[in-house]
Amino acid sequence: MAKPSLLSRLVLLFFLVSATAATTTMGGKRRGMGRPGFLYTRTRGSCTPQYWSSRRESWPRMIPQTSSVSKVFGSRALERYTMDLTLLQATERNDDINNAFSSLLKQSSAALLNSYARKEFPYSAWEVKTLLIQALVSEEAATLQAKSFSLANEACN
Repeated sequence: MAKPSLLSRLVLLFFLVSATAATTTMGGKRRGMGRPGFLYTRTRGSCTPQYWSSRRESWPRMIPQTSSVSKVFGSRALERYTMDLTLLQATERNDDINNAFSSLLKQSSAALLNSYARKEFPYSAWEVKTLLIQALVSEEAATLQAKSFSLANEACN
């Protein structure tokens, strides 16, 4: 009867070692278990629209959360989006799956925030605003630009 007891102790030891390994620290930041009870979780970057809409970090002073999309991106954006839509609402949007222009606005808003808040972000604020306006000409252009901003937002830390 000693073998099942030894086997169960080994399984328990293996579980504890793998759970501890999942929460190791790398580069001074704690990585790993985001929620109790799950061994593996996907962590979101600190530059995505989801991150900015969660309000975990204060927004850059140049862009208050209540700023309207039309005031930040210009009158051309007013032609495509409602006048009372704020940047915070743009980052919170969930209708961007099959809508190229919603996805463009969501990713552009996060890219604009990143351009002010992250020194290493590849786009300047002026470039983000200009590229959004240029991408409003067609659904294809909006899809491509949204994907480009999405990649930059995901790669940013």
